[in-house]
Amino acid sequence: MVDALGVAVVGFGWMGRVHTRAYARVRHHYPRLPLRPELIAVADEVPGRAEGAAAQFGFASATRDWRDVAADPRVRAVSVTAPNFLHRAIGVAMAEAGKHVWIEKPVGLTTGDARAVADAVAGAGVQGAVGFNYRNAPAVEAARELIAAGEIGAVTHARIRLFSDYAAHPDAALTWRFERERGGSGVLGDLASHGADLARFLLGDIASLTADTAVFVPERARPTAATAGHTRAAGGEPGPVENEDYVGCLLRFASGARGVLEACRVSVGEQNAYGFEVHGTRGALFWDFRRLNELGVSRGTAYQDQPVSTVHAGPGHGEFAAFQPGAANAMGYDDLKVVEAQRFLRSIAEGIPYGATVTDAVRAAAVLDAMARSAERGTWVSPEAAG
Repeated sequence: MVDALGVAVVGFGWMGRVHTRAYARVRHHYPRLPLRPELIAVADEVPGRAEGAAAQFGFASATRDWRDVAADPRVRAVSVTAPNFLHRAIGVAMAEAGKHVWIEKPVGLTTGDARAVADAVAGAGVQGAVGFNYRNAPAVEAARELIAAGEIGAVTHARIRLFSDYAAHPDAALTWRFERERGGSGVLGDLASHGADLARFLLGDIASLTADTAVFVPERARPTAATAGHTRAAGGEPGPVENEDYVGCLLRFASGARGVLEACRVSVGEQNAYGFEVHGTRGALFWDFRRLNELGVSRGTAYQDQPVSTVHAGPGHGEFAAFQPGAANAMGYDDLKVVEAQRFLRSIAEGIPYGATVTDAVRAAAVLDAMARSAERGTWVSPEAAG
């Protein structure tokens, strides 16, 4: 028997739409899932946006106040896809109202914010999932299994990169993302948070790090109307960019491996250039988000001049079989969110967390706080101490 689960989405920008589509598709790919999500409520403070979402996607109700969602007894699970500065208040309130929470990274502005949500989730006995979607790629999950099995030997060093041009244009609007009070950190929270999670997911805990940050576009125009995504606002009143465009970081893992994590939101010529290279004593692994379904693998006993093979993701790699019948049939970004939705709903059904959790968000946030502290002090910092 399949039980209906009332769900809501708070914040209906691009990511709110992605979550909504994931709810709509999840049982297409996972027909045995014991829960059937029903779109009950959508909330967004921008006039008309929630109503438009309800009309397009079929939510039963729409509101401008997320508190209405917290008070709605029909809603049992909530996607929190609002701006970062609202994550803590919304996440805590929803958990305390007894609702399961699927919240986008970075889960607030600080480690304290993420921990407050995690504590509320634990205290209420509900499930808390976090949107670290890149770990859901079948090729990434395959890489993790190869590393754990020792297929490339002991990991010696790794490089994780997240380069994008979404803020490269000087006319990009001065939205909340560029403000400390509402956005917190800049590329740290937006992109490096994914890098911190991938680093831990693949290679384990980070013992210490040293980082440097920079702002390359110091001033932008304020938007004159509501914005969604990464819009432009030429001609608006100029204001200062308050958080970083770039971060470069050296990592020391608890295993003894070394790493480099680099992220930038103003990289001209780079569109979603996210990926990693992991080197071991007997081999290496290579993944690029833009070639989502491919994993470069070098393993064997040649050491010098050892070739790299391209492995195409297929059934047997992560959740690939839920989407395609054979290797090299492409999956896409939205599919990773469907995987995430399935794991969130499965967690609710079974009472056991699957996938990235709010605890993972706390650990990633501690890494980000350590990066910020290191850049400020010019020293090595332990994420544990920073968190």
